[in-house]
Amino acid sequence: MQHVSWLRERSYILSGINWRVETGEHWAVVGLNGSGKTTLLNMITGYIFPSEGEITVLGKKFGTYDLRELRKSIGWVSSSLLERLMTSESVEDIILSGKFASIGLYERPDTKLRRSAADLLEQFGCVELANRVYSTLSQGEKQKVLMARALMSSPRILILDEPCTGLDILARESLLALIGEIGSGKNAPTLLYVSHHVEEILPVFTRTLLLRKGRIHSSGKTDRVLSKSNLTDFFERPVEVAWRKSRPWIHVLE
Repeated sequence: MQHVSWLRERSYILSGINWRVETGEHWAVVGLNGSGKTTLLNMITGYIFPSEGEITVLGKKFGTYDLRELRKSIGWVSSSLLERLMTSESVEDIILSGKFASIGLYERPDTKLRRSAADLLEQFGCVELANRVYSTLSQGEKQKVLMARALMSSPRILILDEPCTGLDILARESLLALIGEIGSGKNAPTLLYVSHHVEEILPVFTRTLLLRKGRIHSSGKTDRVLSKSNLTDFFERPVEVAWRKSRPWIHVLE
């Protein structure tokens, strides 16, 4: 992103965004509610065009390439996607739809694709869910299914938009462990993990961007960005930062 801004109703939702993600890097994007995180993701996936500036994703400059094709190289796990899915579909069909980047399965998958979906279900420990109706799953199970769906197309970029929302602590840690495995795997996609919970930033996310009020507050190596002094400035409140098992945990001081 080069000098990217997005203007809506005479107000800047994002302003002056300059951000470069290199191949093989995994980034955490942290911001409070209303900071512009969702708008940033909608821009990366081409659902929103910038009012100002230029965006290039996977070497394709927006405005010069069919974004429908580009989206097939981007996996997206988002709670907003839950609302768009046809919840009466089976888990297997929802995972298979990820291959075609469609909401709903309109193609007839061959045996090879069904085998790939079965392999993903096995990887996520969800084999028994294959024929379940999506709407009957727990929140944690739904998030695992969305992860498997996002990986069906072997994406080069995997966007994880607050995937732990609504999960209890055990389900959260189980999902985070899977995300860590994906990011550490051979030929892993570039991960962009978006959250407003600093403690969810795993060691695999070696880069972090802090977004505040539509602007980049700071970005770079995670241990530097998530320092006590920088986070105190970011939150505009004094905080303490404790690192446990290479994950940051913050405590807001009185």
